[in-house]
Amino acid sequence: MKEYILAIDQGTTSSRAMLFDCLGNVVDSEQQEFPQYYPKDGWVEHTPEELLASVMSTCRKLMSKQNIQAGQIKSLGITNQRETTIVWDKTTGNPIYNAIVWQDRRTSQYCQELSEHGHGNMVAEKTGLLLDPYFSATKLKWILDNVEGARDKAQAGELVFGTVDTFLLWHLTDGQSHFTDATNASRTMLFNIHEQCWDDELLELFNIPKSLLPVVLDSSADFGVTSTQMLGFDIPIQGIAGDQHAALFGQACFEKGSVKSTYGTGCFVMVNTGDTVFTSTNKLLSTVAYRIDGEVTYALEGSIFVAGAVIQWLRDGLELISNASDSERLAMEANQDHGVTLIPAFTGLGAPFWDPDARGAILGLTRDTGIKEIVNAALQSVCYQTKDLLTAMEKDGIEICTIKVDGGMTNNEWLLQYLSDCLQVEVEQPKSAETTALGVAFLAGLKAGIFESVTHIQSLWQSTAKFQPKISNELASEHYQRWINAINRIRTTS
Repeated sequence: MKEYILAIDQGTTSSRAMLFDCLGNVVDSEQQEFPQYYPKDGWVEHTPEELLASVMSTCRKLMSKQNIQAGQIKSLGITNQRETTIVWDKTTGNPIYNAIVWQDRRTSQYCQELSEHGHGNMVAEKTGLLLDPYFSATKLKWILDNVEGARDKAQAGELVFGTVDTFLLWHLTDGQSHFTDATNASRTMLFNIHEQCWDDELLELFNIPKSLLPVVLDSSADFGVTSTQMLGFDIPIQGIAGDQHAALFGQACFEKGSVKSTYGTGCFVMVNTGDTVFTSTNKLLSTVAYRIDGEVTYALEGSIFVAGAVIQWLRDGLELISNASDSERLAMEANQDHGVTLIPAFTGLGAPFWDPDARGAILGLTRDTGIKEIVNAALQSVCYQTKDLLTAMEKDGIEICTIKVDGGMTNNEWLLQYLSDCLQVEVEQPKSAETTALGVAFLAGLKAGIFESVTHIQSLWQSTAKFQPKISNELASEHYQRWINAINRIRTTS
């Protein structure tokens, strides 16, 4: 019988199950979107039950389609949207509130108050993160403070907290495993990335009972075994990593200074900084890249809240396009000198601005502006936001010559060429765009002994195309300055 690795890729707008062979090649996949909920301006939620159902549905369909038998799947890995916060009953497994999504901004005022009281430096020094609603700590506090009886139950040890990986793991193992990995823990704003443990001072600041928290393991570890009622037979779960960390691993960015940029719902640029926590002076984040055999590799990261989501908005919100794939053709057909700037700050601006109250805008409209030009400007916005992050990294002293890209948007060759033009660096496209799922498959397979080492994994990584800048640095700077001028018109913080 053929042997496989199963990867669960639980994203912000959809869940995917992917089957890999023991060389890291994609065998098959299933994907399913699930609803997004926006109760108030800046609030974003998921129903945990719908999220879990989408994961189980994709896994079961994939295994049925491939006629998977017991013993064929040697290991399972989970990668997930990060920071999204869920609290559930320790006995029943039922959530006490919807999942508060990483994009949610409801705690922005509280973060501002913490900053004004001088807590920002302490938080940054311990976690590598900035005081922002993006991270899990303030979301968790909000649930405990606003769901009736939640804090009393938490104090009594009746509730547990987890990011999406932990919630899925709990249910896949029928409540036997309450674990997370070091990458997801590092995004909660409760984890000391230097000491690699939950931090008592941070727990006190946010008033979080320690009993809520999962045990933190390596990214490649024995997390438990799936219950037979969930997937039909026992499968060891041996890899967990937040989606961006998994993508870094899947891109084989194992050397210090190697860079990847992932284009999914948001965009995340991450550079490997080795065994050192690199402290940015330009509002970038220090984080755990991955942890294997107790050894930590760190990264510097810039986060953009809206990338692929702007194309989804054009499709579902404005109904300007029927399919996301239409964007490439329309962008090519547009008047390339349209002068339109679209800023998709639907839930504020991420790095390096960190302005939760900024909102989106379309500037430079004329009578000649049409659907093609707006689609073109939407794709350009993804490139300009990436330029914001690389500019910040360069100011921090990091020189970038090549950037590896992945995620669903990278199937768009027009986007990749414009990205190279905008950044004035080489853009390298991997053979598989789904490096997030591949990364966690590598982590799971590493623990299972399918892959011998990171060196073995590096030998399996393949590039399929490289894009070089086709415009001058002067012209690229001129276009980017128009973006910066537009950004300055919507910012609410300096």
